[in-house]
Amino acid sequence: MDLVLDICDHYALDKAWAYLLPASAFALSSQSSIGASAVGVNSSSYIPVVASGLSSSAWSHFISFLPHPPLPAEFASPVFASKAASISAWPRDYVPRQLLSLTVITLVGIHVLYFLFAWLSYRFIFNHEMMKHPRFLQNQVKKEILCSLWAFPGMTMLTLPWFQAEVMGYSKLYNDVSEYGYLYLVLSVPLFLLFTDYGIYWVHRLLHHPVVYKSIHKPHHKWLIPTPFASHAFHPIDGYLQSVPYHVFIFCFPLHRILYLALFVFVNFWSILIHDSDMITGHPLETVINGPAHHTLHHLYFTVNYGQYFTWADRWGGSYRQPESELDPLLEVKAMEAQKEQKVKAE
Repeated sequence: MDLVLDICDHYALDKAWAYLLPASAFALSSQSSIGASAVGVNSSSYIPVVASGLSSSAWSHFISFLPHPPLPAEFASPVFASKAASISAWPRDYVPRQLLSLTVITLVGIHVLYFLFAWLSYRFIFNHEMMKHPRFLQNQVKKEILCSLWAFPGMTMLTLPWFQAEVMGYSKLYNDVSEYGYLYLVLSVPLFLLFTDYGIYWVHRLLHHPVVYKSIHKPHHKWLIPTPFASHAFHPIDGYLQSVPYHVFIFCFPLHRILYLALFVFVNFWSILIHDSDMITGHPLETVINGPAHHTLHHLYFTVNYGQYFTWADRWGGSYRQPESELDPLLEVKAMEAQKEQKVKAE
């Protein structure tokens, strides 16, 4: 996320923060006799004096009371007044600014990823015949979307400390490939997938414990026949807990920043893909990859196939169930349609 924040700062947020919180809205001296053209801050008292040209603005008057880091002393000179008006009193490394920026970036990003990938999966992959299933809820797609939108802010707030720690340099993310070599760069992908898959397996399985299931994880299992829009339709704490292994990884193992960003996008894509209620069986990787068919069985039978990417953790933990064509919920839809046709013919 530090890479994303740096890009957003460079292309948009520097200007946005300079517009919202210009350095010229603060005064250097706490003496009330200082002229309105003075620019700066009293770092000990933060006594505000609204700068010239901003005094008539209610917003400028309000923001002049906000705390901020000390501004350079030269900004008190009229010579630097124009410069002070073009930069923010909250610099890039100011933690409150970083937290607010990360909040906006995360909320915008998750909404874009969710609606883009979920819509593509819903439009081109999801079998809409599944919406005729007797366990498919009335207005379910709308309810899935509303549940997701409700969860996003809470999940974002819970995730912020991880992102902030990353931005402050506490993670093991790196920029230079030569630091660990190309072999490690390649091997870090399966390492990431295996580590997070095993972590999510146990988080997911614990979420099915009776103590926490009813209040935290059960809302997600409302969708017995999920659509791709159910992928993020969690209780906020549920969604956050299942994301923790992704954040923990980069504080335990080195990972290239761009690769981490790509894997983060892939994680959201995969979460959406496995919620398309697909029950295609018989493919070569069926016993290795925990795909849509496996997760469909999880939503139908609750206590099987907790894994995210692979089947090995479920096999080891005794919770694996092999997808079989006779378990396809679409068969029930076809049976219902056949009964309706017979009834129509009989009439």
